[in-house]
Amino acid sequence: MPVTGPHPVWPPTNPGTALAVLVSGGLDSAVLLAEAVRAYPAVFPLYVRAGLYWEPIEREYLDRFLAAIHAPSLRPLRVFDEPVRDVYGEHWSVSGQGVPGADTLDEAVFLPGRNVLLLAKPLIWCHMNGVPEVATAPLRSNPFPDATPEFYDDFARIVSAAIDGRVRVLRPYSALHKVDVLRRGGGLPLQHTFSCLRPVNGLHCGACNKCAERRAGFANAEMPDPTRYAI
Repeated sequence: MPVTGPHPVWPPTNPGTALAVLVSGGLDSAVLLAEAVRAYPAVFPLYVRAGLYWEPIEREYLDRFLAAIHAPSLRPLRVFDEPVRDVYGEHWSVSGQGVPGADTLDEAVFLPGRNVLLLAKPLIWCHMNGVPEVATAPLRSNPFPDATPEFYDDFARIVSAAIDGRVRVLRPYSALHKVDVLRRGGGLPLQHTFSCLRPVNGLHCGACNKCAERRAGFANAEMPDPTRYAI
């Protein structure tokens, strides 16, 4: 069995085991988590804290979302620290200055090594706690080099070899677009999700790349946007 790959059927009808889910507070991972909670007997949400500018507000939204979808299968949030300031310096993701605007391409929001950091500790935690699979939510449109099938295959294989383990990385949304995920999330408390690079007074700024993507997603899915934007 490979250590990574999209799940052949998602959500599985008879999983019979525990699952970890990488969550950020954003739309994609929130919908993924909610679907997992409905299917699996035990689901462990995992959050990686890197010291990025938006994380304090993101966590507030994530905590509200977790409370809103509370279920017997949902386990408490696990938080791992992977600070990047010593590597990123005054990068916009840390400083909040010069954040990519609404008219920038997706490539403008690339964070070097992001998925390396997001997967390293979670894979080790899963191995040490007997959780055989961790799910993450990259979409088909993701243009970044650390979101390719080759990256996930190679990285999962390397970490598994390093810990003498075999944790699978699932990517059940890898063939989907944002509009597909939003439609899957119809009826969920998506007002408690967060997709902004420079929040203003606890609200989505309404002017950054991620806010533009969020607005377009709801519009393309022909769904009302429950988000409060500062502008």
